[in-house]
Amino acid sequence: MPVPPNFATPVRMSAKERAFSQLQRWIIEGVLHPGEKLVDAELAESLAVSRTPIREALQLLEVQGLVSMQPGKETRVTRIEKEDIFKLYPTLAALHALAAELAANLIVPEQLEALRELNTQFGRAMESGQPYQAMEWDEQFHNLIVEASENAYIASFSASLQIHIRRFKYVFLKQPMPGPLAASVEEHAAVIRALERHDASEAAAMMKQNLIRPMQELYALI
Repeated sequence: MPVPPNFATPVRMSAKERAFSQLQRWIIEGVLHPGEKLVDAELAESLAVSRTPIREALQLLEVQGLVSMQPGKETRVTRIEKEDIFKLYPTLAALHALAAELAANLIVPEQLEALRELNTQFGRAMESGQPYQAMEWDEQFHNLIVEASENAYIASFSASLQIHIRRFKYVFLKQPMPGPLAASVEEHAAVIRALERHDASEAAAMMKQNLIRPMQELYALI
């Protein structure tokens, strides 16, 4: 398997957590290709852990839909279908638009300031060519608005969808600035301004645009 010899490993994690985090990242980044067969012994050697935490991590990844396990036979990275973009993105856009609409009447100044800082970090990560870090800042931005909506159901469904969207989003965020990615920073800023004015309708509209626009561009890209 094409596993890079040098990579940054998380600290203060159990072997299972470390294996899960790294394997998830490799799948999202495409280091482990869709449809690729995963051999627990090889992964254990690459990550310097025993085979048990690898197997436990793979079970968690199967729950997320990132790998498919056939006990006693094989484990493979699940394939991604281009058409799934039109199933995943509109669903998440609707959820996050609702979150922004609700958050407009609940958000506090400290959360608005946190959103500005997250958007700044998001832009810096893209400008410096760090797509994975940019993806994490982007998710934190959206998740903070979901949190501000105070709706646990939105948070739960959103988290499930984001796992699958990550595989598509990483492809999009690898594109060079300026252009579509620069637009993402401005859309975030527009969402913040709407939230600051407590304009629920505008906040929802800009949040939806922030997800539907990259969906269309990503489909053309893949």
